[in-house]
Parts: sequence; structure tokens; C-alpha cells
Amino acid sequence: MRLFDFHRAPNPRRVRIFIAEKGIEVPLVNVNLFQMEQLTPEFRAINPGGTVPVLETDDGLYITECIAICRYLETLHPEPCLFGKGASAEAQVLMWNGIIEHEGFHAVAEMLRNWSPGFRNRVFPGPQDIAQMPELIERGRKRSAQFFDRCEQRLLDSQFIAGDRFSVADIALLTLVDFSDWVELDVRASRPDLDRWYQGVSGRPSMGA
Repeated sequence: MRLFDFHRAPNPRRVRIFIAEKGIEVPLVNVNLFQMEQLTPEFRAINPGGTVPVLETDDGLYITECIAICRYLETLHPEPCLFGKGASAEAQVLMWNGIIEHEGFHAVAEMLRNWSPGFRNRVFPGPQDIAQMPELIERGRKRSAQFFDRCEQRLLDSQFIAGDRFSVADIALLTLVDFSDWVELDVRASRPDLDRWYQGVSGRPSMGA
């Protein structure tokens, strides 16, 4: 088993943190996104979408998408449980993970990809050139604020984002909060419950993965 990774990217970090929480070892294969190695024919034979992370299993299967990789590893290494114990708890974890991905990551990525010179003509992953639209930066900013306000409201009454146990959804949210620094969003400044949650989970040893 090995993980195709790029250390600076937020999504591979989510999987590395999950692996660290499990206390397992998975060799890393660096795919340098700055040098566009994700678009080489060799890597696109592994993942036609040209994204990382990708988990190569011992039987030669390639798994993309963070939540799919983590669910696979959870099945192999069920403890500590990071997907919730019982049907209701697991549903909450998957629900919040989906909210974080679709409402949070997409909003911050919309800002970054339409703002950073490094993404000029690379506004979406994959091999096709697509031009930036700077007017979408403000839309992404508003979407981000709406999302983090939702998290603040949730964390007012919940120790962790998906309930009373640390989960894969907390890993996703922690990574997103740090990712927001890339577009100069201080998402904790006016959200005391989000900040309280962040201070708690960011001290876990796995967060340095």
C-alpha cells in the first residue's frame, strides 16, 4: 500500500492526519503539483482526474477521493473509530464531512483558484485550460462566510463538528480552516466556538502529519 501525496496540498493532508490518528504506516509517493506532475501520462494512468491523494492498495486498486480512502482504511483498521459508532453517528459524520467538502472547500477553492497567479488558466483540476474569473473571488468569500457561520452555530452546542467524538469530519474542517489562510481569511477571529474547537483539535499529535 502507498499514498500518492503532495505535502503542501490540503486534501492529501487530510488523509495523512487520518493515517496518523490510526497509528499506521503508509509509504508516501510525492507528486509535485507545482511541476504539474499530476498531469503526466504516467500519473493520469493512475488517476485520470489528475488529483491527489490516491491510495494504491496492496491488490493494485487505485482509490481517489479523501472520504473513500479514509473509509477503506477504517475498514482495515477500525480502531480508533473515526466514522462514528452506530448508524446515527456515522450518518452525522458523513453528513458533516459532505457539508465541509461541498460548502466549505469549494468556496475557499473558488477564491484561491480565481485569485492566485499560480492557477492562471488552471482554475479547475485536470488537463483542460480554463481561465480565471476574478469576479468569483467575492462570491467565494461570501460562500465561505456563510459556511463558517454555520459551523460556528453547530459548535455552539457540540464538542466536535459531528457530535461528541472526534471524527474524520473534524480532520476535514481543521484542514479547511488552515487552508483558508491561503486566501487571507481569518475565519476564527469573530467565531469564538469555532476558535475553541480549533484550539482543542489542533493540539492533537496527528495534526503535524
